[in-house]
Amino acid sequence: MTKKQEIQIFDEKRVRTVWDSEQEKWYFSVVDVCGVLTDTADYQTSRKYWNKLKQRLTEEGCEPVTICHQLKLPAADGKMRMTDVGDTEQIFRIIQSIPSRKAEPFKQWMAQVASQRIDQLQDPELSIDQAIADYKRLGYSDKWINSRIKSIEVRKELTDEWQRAGIQEGQQFASLTDIITKEWSGMTTRQYKQYKGLKKENLRDNMTNVELALNMLAEASTAEISKQRNPKGLKESQIVAKEGGSVAKAARKQLESKTGTSAISSNKASDYLLPE
Repeated sequence: MTKKQEIQIFDEKRVRTVWDSEQEKWYFSVVDVCGVLTDTADYQTSRKYWNKLKQRLTEEGCEPVTICHQLKLPAADGKMRMTDVGDTEQIFRIIQSIPSRKAEPFKQWMAQVASQRIDQLQDPELSIDQAIADYKRLGYSDKWINSRIKSIEVRKELTDEWQRAGIQEGQQFASLTDIITKEWSGMTTRQYKQYKGLKKENLRDNMTNVELALNMLAEASTAEISKQRNPKGLKESQIVAKEGGSVAKAARKQLESKTGTSAISSNKASDYLLPE
């Protein structure tokens, strides 16, 4: 089972969500939903509101609320914390108990989110089209977007290969990614983000075209070597990850010797996005 976390936007407010691939349904952060419906920007205030509402609904014997469960979601401090979530049915029941002019628009938005995901599963090209539209809206250049979309394809091929080798999503994926990144760039993923002055932002979304190309080369090389070596488990895959990263390291060194400048940039997206 795969759980993919995404930040959705409703009325300029962030709603943390998780897609459960096994059940093929979305789970929404209840606290975030309460914040949207009550026009509350402060997380702690929204959390207190939900705690009181949950107590009242539980006393009323509201089953959809009592079976709400928890999943790990990114908190304001960037750490993963257990958070109350509900599926569409449960959230609809909660919405009915919150007097808000945004109730109907929010339910329509939830239905749209669910519909888009089902459409994307049936036609993956729609997901790519949405990603392109989102990057254009943020101000990325067409050239950068093309590289970024290709990098997503390369990454997917690599993670598919890792799953075949018995690697578990989460910590083991992150461990192998760190090995690849450190081998070609000289920094772990965390160090790389710190170098660019990033916190919760996605590292790849803040890479330059050259950095994206080198990272793609590293991950594509790792996938190809893995297919040939057929490693089993984390230990053997770590060796392959280092070798894959070394291919991009050699390319980086050669490029730097020709240009006389570092291929690693401290620039982040805000430094090179197209002006509005």
